[in-house]
Amino acid sequence: MPKRGGTEVFRITGARQGLADDVRGRQRRYVISMTVRTLSVIAAAVLWNVERHVAIVALALGILLPYVAVVIANAGRESAPSLPSTFVPTPARPALDAGEPAGEAGTGPEADRPHGRN
Repeated sequence: MPKRGGTEVFRITGARQGLADDVRGRQRRYVISMTVRTLSVIAAAVLWNVERHVAIVALALGILLPYVAVVIANAGRESAPSLPSTFVPTPARPALDAGEPAGEAGTGPEADRPHGRN
C-alpha cells in the first residue's frame, strides 16, 4: 500500500527467524545429539558385560545418531509455506449511495405505502 511518500508497507508477522538464530539453534541441536551419542557409547562400554541387550541398543544408538544429527543440522532453514502476503492490501473505501435528490423524497403516491407492499 503506497503511503504519502510512495513507500510500501511490508508485513513482518510471518517473517522467518534470523539467520544467526537459525544457525545457533541448529548448532545447539547438533551438540545435544552428540552428547546423547557420547553417553550412549559410554553406556554400551560400561554395560557390555552386565546387561548385553541394553549395551547393544545403546551401541546401535551411538552408531545411528551421528547420521541423524548431521541430517537434522544440515536440513537448512524452516520452510514457510503459509506466509501472509508481502504487502498490506489497500483497504476498500465504502462508496456513498446516490440516494434521492432533495425535494423529491416523500412525495407522490408511493410515499404513503410501506416498503415492499403494493
